[in-house]
Amino acid sequence: MSPSKTESAVDRDQRIGLQRIRDFLKVRTSYDVLPLSFRLIIFDTSLLVKKSLTILVQNGIVSAPLWDSKTSTFAGLLTTSDYINLIQYYWQNPDAVNRIDQFKLNSLRDIERAIGVSQLETASIHPLKPLYEACRRMLDTRARRIPLVDIDDETKRAMVVSVVTQYRILKFVAVNVHETQLLRKPLKHLNLGTYKNLETASMETPVFDVIHQLVNFNISSVPILNSDGVVTNVFEAVDVITLIKGANYDELNLNVGEALQKRPEDFPGIYTCSMDDRLDTIFDTIRKSRVHRFVIINEESRLVGILTLSDILEYILLEGEGDDSKMG
Repeated sequence: MSPSKTESAVDRDQRIGLQRIRDFLKVRTSYDVLPLSFRLIIFDTSLLVKKSLTILVQNGIVSAPLWDSKTSTFAGLLTTSDYINLIQYYWQNPDAVNRIDQFKLNSLRDIERAIGVSQLETASIHPLKPLYEACRRMLDTRARRIPLVDIDDETKRAMVVSVVTQYRILKFVAVNVHETQLLRKPLKHLNLGTYKNLETASMETPVFDVIHQLVNFNISSVPILNSDGVVTNVFEAVDVITLIKGANYDELNLNVGEALQKRPEDFPGIYTCSMDDRLDTIFDTIRKSRVHRFVIINEESRLVGILTLSDILEYILLEGEGDDSKMG
């Protein structure tokens, strides 16, 4: 983003703020993002899908790296999307429902190939690579998180160290890069977010219909509107996990309103913003709260757009970069 002769003070600050963030991401590594203490749950690909779901719910997590013990190799990342794809598969193939408890994680690729959706996320990065590179790889693969895979010095085999999410990276930036306060241009003046062809639902919409929206449009959430078009909630992909825990697939026959009542008590709620909000205040929110997206609304609380963490990450990495943003 090169300065121009007519650059305003706000534009200059925006450019400097973005450059400071990029400089920071290029000198820090993924290791730097990790907390001092953390646990990592890894699933063997021979594990039953049913058991993996139970473990996710019991531990309050929504993803886990996969490990192929036969080849001693990293085998991808299991996410909520994979369970949703499985549900979509059984909706298309009701005669297979009796086999649902026998499916293993290593069969997910076949299921996803059968319904024509994206395969298991397999992108990874070495933990000592620049954080900027990890961000770029996530953007390139449309992944919302990326496993850190190192090589064991003794065995020379791959070793999964942890998983870094977009949220953790953006919070790391919000905490450590004070120049995020320079990002004072409002959303209405930025090419940031999605405003057209938005998928929506109502409290009366069947959960299965929302699952089809999540799968068919490769999205992670659907805003819930009332009859006046006012945003009342958001149905998220993770809500599906809450419904099918314990392999109780009958809960999928509920409507959205009934399903959202089953959310855990510690659900953080939904976050909204307006077109007048700026990235400096949005980064403040990310620093203070566990947020995964912002629903953009107008003065009457009607839906205007969706701002995801992917949108924010892409903007801070690529805005104004042009051809220079392409990595070899």
